[in-house]
Amino acid sequence: MLKFLLKKSLYSFSVVLGIISLVFILFELMPADPAKIKLGDHATIEELERVREEMNLNESFINRYLLYLNDLSIVSIHQNERLNIYQSLNLLSFDNYSLVLKKPYLNRSYIDDRLVSEKIWEAFPNTIILAFTSIIIAIIIGIPIGTLCAIKKDHFVDRFFSTTSILGMSLPSFFSAILIMWIFAYKLNWLTGLNVIGNLHELDDLGNGESLKLKNLILPAITLGIRPIAVIVSLTRNSLLDSLSSNFVKVARAKGLSEYNVVVKHALRNSLIPVLTATSGWFASMLSGAVFVEYIFGWNGIGKLLVNSLENVDIPLAMGLIILIGVCFVLINILVDLIYSVLDPRIKLN
Repeated sequence: MLKFLLKKSLYSFSVVLGIISLVFILFELMPADPAKIKLGDHATIEELERVREEMNLNESFINRYLLYLNDLSIVSIHQNERLNIYQSLNLLSFDNYSLVLKKPYLNRSYIDDRLVSEKIWEAFPNTIILAFTSIIIAIIIGIPIGTLCAIKKDHFVDRFFSTTSILGMSLPSFFSAILIMWIFAYKLNWLTGLNVIGNLHELDDLGNGESLKLKNLILPAITLGIRPIAVIVSLTRNSLLDSLSSNFVKVARAKGLSEYNVVVKHALRNSLIPVLTATSGWFASMLSGAVFVEYIFGWNGIGKLLVNSLENVDIPLAMGLIILIGVCFVLINILVDLIYSVLDPRIKLN
């Protein structure tokens, strides 16, 4: 286990460093002046030069890259006069510099000068709630349907759900979002009572502050869960069919176990590994795939925030969001490997 964690940590560090480097290079290649974006078109030459100096824009590309990595690192070296920028714990001081322990610093937004980290953490819980709800819906619906398709192989039920799964996998999220919104929130609003757009917390009509609006979660969660449902149905069916034809299932049947015990307690448990792979992959991709769904339904998550940051050319915010999504992918992959070993002891962590 220790060897696995060390190996995964080194691999994850290299992947995250690659993501940060790629994001930094791509945004550096943008034909835009960050100082002018931050101050506006009416800024004077003196104001632009002052901001360029504060943002290290006069430094070379390599120096700016190293300074960005230094800001992101939790252990970093900074000039003493700049320590007030960071929420840091001083570890060691020498001359005009200090070695500090701090949170990753993602700079400030060009639009409202707020800390990027604050804006991200305000939106991130909403995206996690949306993604988690969607994947729960996908699991609750997908695994039973996939199991039914395997048991009823080549029957009408199997053909119907298999065809529907193919349609669900090929349906773009932005199209399904618009379609579901139009049907259930616009045409059938008199029946469903669902809103076209909305967030988890909204201002109360009586002016008593924010109130919880769980109904606003229904349509975006179902929309985001359509493709995972289709994938889980297909994988559960195919994996369970393989398990049902294996030797250990034949032995279980020979022992006189009921069909329920054979299918659920033996075959299905072994079939969950590829399903888990798909589920974890979709959960990670939902953090980025939720961009269209959040934007269309007006859900205040990191997807909508990313679209707004790109529209406003808010470079620090966009970079911070993309890096966060990449880090989530890496962490989820490590977690999945650990869950594998619990589901199937034959899988060794190395």
